[in-house]
Amino acid sequence: MFNKLLFIGAHQLGDIHFYPTYKKALKSQWMPYEELKRDQESQLRKLITFSYRNVPYYHRLFKNLNLQPDDIKKIEDLEKLPVLTKDIILKNYDDFKPVNLNRIRYIGHSTGGSTGTPLKYRVSTKDRFVGGAMIYRGWNYGGYELGDKMIFLAGSALEVGTKPYLVTKSHEIARNLKKLSSFDMSEVEMKNYFNIVNSFKPLFFRGYASAFNLFAKYVDENNLDIRKPNAIFSTSEKLYPPMRENIEDVFDCPVYDNYGLFDGGVSAHECPEHCGLHIDTERSIMEIVDDEGSQLENGVGNILATSLNNYAMPFIRYSTGDMGDLMDDSCACGRGSRLLKEVLGRSVDILFTPEGKQVHGWFFLYIFWEYCQGIKEYQVVQKSINDIVIKLVVDTDFNEDQLNNIQEIIHNKSENWNVEFKFVDKIEKTLSGKSKFIVNEINK
Repeated sequence: MFNKLLFIGAHQLGDIHFYPTYKKALKSQWMPYEELKRDQESQLRKLITFSYRNVPYYHRLFKNLNLQPDDIKKIEDLEKLPVLTKDIILKNYDDFKPVNLNRIRYIGHSTGGSTGTPLKYRVSTKDRFVGGAMIYRGWNYGGYELGDKMIFLAGSALEVGTKPYLVTKSHEIARNLKKLSSFDMSEVEMKNYFNIVNSFKPLFFRGYASAFNLFAKYVDENNLDIRKPNAIFSTSEKLYPPMRENIEDVFDCPVYDNYGLFDGGVSAHECPEHCGLHIDTERSIMEIVDDEGSQLENGVGNILATSLNNYAMPFIRYSTGDMGDLMDDSCACGRGSRLLKEVLGRSVDILFTPEGKQVHGWFFLYIFWEYCQGIKEYQVVQKSINDIVIKLVVDTDFNEDQLNNIQEIIHNKSENWNVEFKFVDKIEKTLSGKSKFIVNEINK
């Protein structure tokens, strides 16, 4: 009980509305989608009016399109507006500053820049804490209660290793968690992580799928008796099926996939039915659109985000760079929100063949799940339309005969691809500490 009170108190100091917002969110998850959508559209109309009156970029945009705020009343009306890209924001940065910014509480933030130039942006205090309520509700799907012990295994995307020591420790104490870094996961580090888990006794894990997958392999290969958590929450990168299977087998608990974007405010969380990710509606509007920006009722498309509470720097129809598969089914759990079948990954994970075909990175990942004897790490890099370089970190039991099989499968997809295998000692992680399995350098 003390941990819960300390946890809530720390959040209430940041925003007095946090706990009431969280309690309301626990109830709203069971509302029918039609009611959730009406609430979204009520917030949308307020945001549009504010942006038109106070944000120079949007005022100019509406004038150029001959639109008034009343023209955007429903989610479907968002199609009248163009897609907002990072490049547009960077080119018009000063015009995204509200004229009344001095009356809004906010913090500064920035994207990691792993796919290009980092983007600095503002997040209002209200938006930040609504986002927190959405995350904790999502964890609650897997049994989490406020203040439960948790271990983070991640990088800068979850603010691991990016804050001063005292700030980190105070954050850990107030939220009853420990933060472990995914940047350096040598055997020495993972042995230390194993000891921390067994001494701290967390009820839940949260972090990067690739980091937990690597940690699970270490625990399994060394036949270690690790304390099992109640559940693991995967976030910030793609959770592939063999990763989920490996993590669940080793830690003997379910993995719940989560998707979230701090700058756009969209988020979605998996429930115990494991049939998709429930799209949160209280903080943002998520659109799944085709390449022309038209909304899709179901199927695969680009994810756009409209943050409904971030008046410090409104993002309307912001292109996340991610692709999602929208379902038209409802979940047996009874929650009313719409479902993402999965987040497919960033559009730059698509590779191109000399024949003009597009190949999703999953093609290569499935190959390495089949042929992986002695392969500790791998990364597929498309250098040009014709050239693929595959970096490998191998172990002593590596079977080089596998390379012929891998090459044959790749050439069945494109006989004109030149494939080079490159043995390396280490594969660099991204700036945020994630493992990047597929890299398309054509778009850079």
